[in-house]
Amino acid sequence: MREFTVHLDDRPGMLAALSGVLAGAGVNIEALAGFGSGSEGRVHLIVDDEPAAREALQEAGLRFQERSVISTLLPHRPGALAELTRGLAEAGVNIDAVYLVRTNSHGHEFALAVDRIDAARAVV
Repeated sequence: MREFTVHLDDRPGMLAALSGVLAGAGVNIEALAGFGSGSEGRVHLIVDDEPAAREALQEAGLRFQERSVISTLLPHRPGALAELTRGLAEAGVNIDAVYLVRTNSHGHEFALAVDRIDAARAVV
C-alpha cells in the first residue's frame, strides 16, 4: 500500500480538480486527509490503483511524493489502537500519518505511514 502526498495551491477548486483527475483515470480514493498552510495545500491519499494514480498525477503535472504504508486490522474494542501505537513507540517507530481506511464487522482497518517500516511490520 502506498500513500500519495499531492501539493496544491490552497484555493477554491483544487481538491475538486485533483479528485477529477483521479476519477478520470478510474482511481478510487480509499483514504484522504487534506491540510492547508499559507498558500499551499497538501492532500494525502491512499487509492485502489496506485499505478493508474501515479500516471494520472504525472500527466496532470501535479507535484507529489509517495511512500509505503502498512495496514492492519484492529478489533472493535476499547484500547486496540492504544496497544498498537504503544507497541510501535516501544519499538522506536514514529508515526508520520495514520488513516482509518475502513470499518466493517471484522474491525477497523488502519494504514500507517512510519519512519521505520520494517520495525513497524514486526510490531503489526
